[in-house]
Amino acid sequence: MDWGAFINNVSAVALVLFVIGIILVTIEMFIPGFGVAGISGTICLVLAVLFSADSFFEGLIMMLVIFVILGVLFGVVLTSLSRGKMNKTLVLNEEQRKEKGYISSEDLNYFIDKQGNAITDLRPSGSVDIEGLKLDVVSDGEYISKGTKVEIIKVQGNKIIVRKATK
Repeated sequence: MDWGAFINNVSAVALVLFVIGIILVTIEMFIPGFGVAGISGTICLVLAVLFSADSFFEGLIMMLVIFVILGVLFGVVLTSLSRGKMNKTLVLNEEQRKEKGYISSEDLNYFIDKQGNAITDLRPSGSVDIEGLKLDVVSDGEYISKGTKVEIIKVQGNKIIVRKATK
């Protein structure tokens, strides 16, 4: 067996694995997915080190060099993200504004003592219409039929508690 040709082929395989590994990991950084490209790239990089390292120390140095290269690539990705040059599908452009009907749990205290009508039967949960907004609510324990006037008496986190209106 010609060991010189074998070693040259192993070095070529290691170089190809290294290049493919860097490309796959870079693809995963720029186009995140299910991790297939990233995991495959990592496996290629580890195999490249195993095929080309003559000793543990040499393999360790190669891994450190790979980590530095990946760190630089990650820095490029973060810089691209901060400047808005990344793929627009990665960035959420929509805003959830109150004007469009989105309400955060901090805003729910605004509805305390407001009155509206039950859109569905509340047994004990259901929906009510308060000032034109449909809210999911829970009654204070009693059954409230559809169309009954209700008032909001308490908010616990994102849970709105109502009872039959007294006024």
